[in-house]
Amino acid sequence: ASYAVASSWPGGFVANVNVTAGSSAITGWRVTMTLPSGAAISNMWNGVNSATTGTVTVTNQNYNGSLGAGQSTSFGFQGTGTGSGATVSCTAS
Repeated sequence: ASYAVASSWPGGFVANVNVTAGSSAITGWRVTMTLPSGAAISNMWNGVNSATTGTVTVTNQNYNGSLGAGQSTSFGFQGTGTGSGATVSCTAS
């Protein structure tokens, strides 16, 4: 998975995370994302988040979990604080 801040302003940001299947097709995915201190998710799309601060697990929606080999999907969110410095890792689920 890859993470990028799409836009930011004082006190908030929008970020996108791209999820790509490896050499095999997958039927679901899970991204573990560690947000910077003070950052919080206020709204998410195309994913289901387990929490809004700290270490957050994001799982696929029912419409974007199945990916063919090498295919990608993405989810995004609006947050408060700063989005710079978040880390992400991804596993098939």
